[in-house]
Amino acid sequence: MRVTELWRFPVKSMQGERLAQVEVESQGIRGDRAFALFDRDSGFGLTARRQPALLFAAAAYRPDGSVTITLPDGTTADDDEALSAWLGRPVTLRSAAEPGERVYENPADFEHDDDWEPFSGASGAFHDSGRANVSLLSTATLGAWPQRRFRANVILEGEGEDALVGSTVSVGEADLDVRMQITRCVMVTRPQPDGIDKDLTVLRTIHRERGSCLAIGAVVAGPGTVRVGDELHPRGEARPTATAPARSGR
Repeated sequence: MRVTELWRFPVKSMQGERLAQVEVESQGIRGDRAFALFDRDSGFGLTARRQPALLFAAAAYRPDGSVTITLPDGTTADDDEALSAWLGRPVTLRSAAEPGERVYENPADFEHDDDWEPFSGASGAFHDSGRANVSLLSTATLGAWPQRRFRANVILEGEGEDALVGSTVSVGEADLDVRMQITRCVMVTRPQPDGIDKDLTVLRTIHRERGSCLAIGAVVAGPGTVRVGDELHPRGEARPTATAPARSGR
């Protein structure tokens, strides 16, 4: 399988950045899920499960480790007050380096956003699970679905990623221990920019045909650079002597 797209999502549940190459570090891709919004009143971390509007803002990671957030109207949110005014609730932007609880909410029934259940996220970067610091998804598994619904870091040309669970793989200069299939929730049904509409049939289909899972999650066994065009190899296969040329991201 070959890497066709690389994505970083600097703020949890916001639109991210398509890149030509990424640096994979101990917590995953550098800058990925490096920030998250927290409700000041409840203390819960906000995701597009509870606040679908988050998916209509975009985040870009800066070289100095900060983030630029662009709101749907094209303006930049420079502080918590601007973010609070946009969402209509008091929120604060937290860095993954800051201490504090990471509790989020998920609807008990994705068909109806009535009852909400809390769950604890990972330490370090703001991932839902510490076993999925890097997510990978193949074009064959995606089929006709927009890949942006699933917010995977690595899109692979080919098929068969589920069979990699429990193994170590090399991609570019990085080594990944593939720990899990990723269980999907209401997030994949939420609307997004560019005509991606609310669609509950996406999750109904994943529950029915894929046992509720789509994409795989890995932890980093060895850091390194990954580029578009790199091949994924199960550990033990010879790593290629050179990677394919980097392609332009968008």
